[in-house]
Amino acid sequence: MTRDSLLNAGCAVVAAEGYAAASIAKIADLAGVAHGTFYNYFEDRQALFDELLPYEGLRMRDQIEEIARNTPPGMQREFVRFEAFLNYVIENEGFYRVLYEAEIFAPGAHRAHMDNIVNGYKRTFHRAMDENRMHRLAPRHVECLIYQILGMRAYAAMQIHFAGEVSEKHAIRDAAGETYRLLIGRSLLENVAPDSPTDA
Repeated sequence: MTRDSLLNAGCAVVAAEGYAAASIAKIADLAGVAHGTFYNYFEDRQALFDELLPYEGLRMRDQIEEIARNTPPGMQREFVRFEAFLNYVIENEGFYRVLYEAEIFAPGAHRAHMDNIVNGYKRTFHRAMDENRMHRLAPRHVECLIYQILGMRAYAAMQIHFAGEVSEKHAIRDAAGETYRLLIGRSLLENVAPDSPTDA
């Protein structure tokens, strides 16, 4: 419980002030523990930073999957996941900072988070191909597709992060979702084509 409290506090402090300003004292105070207690769980501030994003990222993923589970497999579930991610960014404003500053301040954590997301997409797309619900692609093409999708997610999240009013954030989410359906739903996930690339 104390470890979770420190990780939650770390996420909150980074979300509000950034990694550079997230001191052990601030994190321990927010977690409600003595400063010395911090070192019972983490060697130093960087050790906590290296766990923050995977910790928060798995929480995000679990929330998204809980929502997506109520949708039948196929295109619709992927669209629900995309919208659920954007809703998470809207509802958890600091997540954007925890995610994108990690690339500089906690590159190992950023890599671990990306691996979690990419591997989840690989399982989803390989299952879709096995069930003939999307074009059959070679492993390298699948990986490229995933990173391109993550690029769409990242820049939609950036738009939302920098938008002013909540109503504008919702409008961006809706437009991004519609665009995603057009780009993905009418290409790779619909009408399986016999000439899809299958080279390694």
